[in-house]
Amino acid sequence: MGLHFGAHMSSSKGFVRMFRDTQVIGGNTMQFFVRNPRGGKAKDLNEADMESFRLLLAENDFMPVLAHAPYTMNICSPNIQTRSFGLQMFREDLLRMEYIPGNYYNFHPGCAVGQADDVAISLIADGLNEVLWQEMQTTVLLETMAGKGSEIGKTFGQLRQIIDRTALSDKLGVCLDTCHAWDAGYDIVGDLDGVLSAFDREIGLGRLKAIHLNDSKNPLGSRKDRHACIGEGAIGEQALLRVLRHPLLCELPFFLETPTDDAGHGAEIARLRASL
Repeated sequence: MGLHFGAHMSSSKGFVRMFRDTQVIGGNTMQFFVRNPRGGKAKDLNEADMESFRLLLAENDFMPVLAHAPYTMNICSPNIQTRSFGLQMFREDLLRMEYIPGNYYNFHPGCAVGQADDVAISLIADGLNEVLWQEMQTTVLLETMAGKGSEIGKTFGQLRQIIDRTALSDKLGVCLDTCHAWDAGYDIVGDLDGVLSAFDREIGLGRLKAIHLNDSKNPLGSRKDRHACIGEGAIGEQALLRVLRHPLLCELPFFLETPTDDAGHGAEIARLRASL
C-alpha cells in the first residue's frame, strides 16, 4: 500500500530543508505554515530555494504539499479590522502559493464570535469570493472543526453551505481532521463507513483532498480539540489504521499534527507503515 505520510514542518529553515527533514522521518509529503501561525508578516521568499524545492517535488514521489493558514486568521470575525487583516493574509498567502503550483492551502473556516452561524458562514463565503481567482493553481481546503466555542465547520453541512455560496467553488476542497471530526461527534471509531457516507451525501467525497491524522485526548462529541499522539487517545491506533486502510481514503495524503517532535513523527510514520 503506497500511502503518503507527512508531518508539520518548520518553514523557518527554508523549503529545501523542510523537504530533506521530511525524508529523514520517512515522509513523502509535508505540511507547513506560510507565515507565523499566530499571524503577522510573512518572510520574504527565497526564489532560488523555491526553484530547488519545485525540482525536488517533481523528481521524487511526493504528494501535493499542504500549507496551513495562521490560526488567528478569522475571515468571519464581527470585527471589520480583524476580518480585513485575515483577508489580507489569505490573499498574500495564495499569491505565494503560486510559486509551488498544484498544491493545497488549508484554513480553519473561522469563529462566529457572537454572530449567528449563518451570518458567519456568509462572511466566510464572501471572503472566499474576494480572494479566489479563476487562474489560481492552488486548491483551498476547508478544515473540519471540533466545534470548540463558536467555531464554524463543526458539521459537514456547514462546510457545504460555504462551498455552495462560493462562486469559484471548483477551487475548494476539504481536509478532514480525525481528532476534530471525533470531537465534533462523528464516530470514526464505531461507524467510519457511516461518517464517510454522511460526508459524501453532504459534501461529496470528490472534495476530500487530505487527512489530518490525529488521536484525541477527549471522548466522542466533547468539542474540545486536544490532539494526542497516535494510539494514546480516545480514538486509538486500530481505528486510525482503519482510516488509513479504507479504500475511499488510502490514496489521500495523511498529515500528522500530533504533539511530538520530528523524531516522534518519524516513529509514528514507521509504526503506521509497519502495521499496514
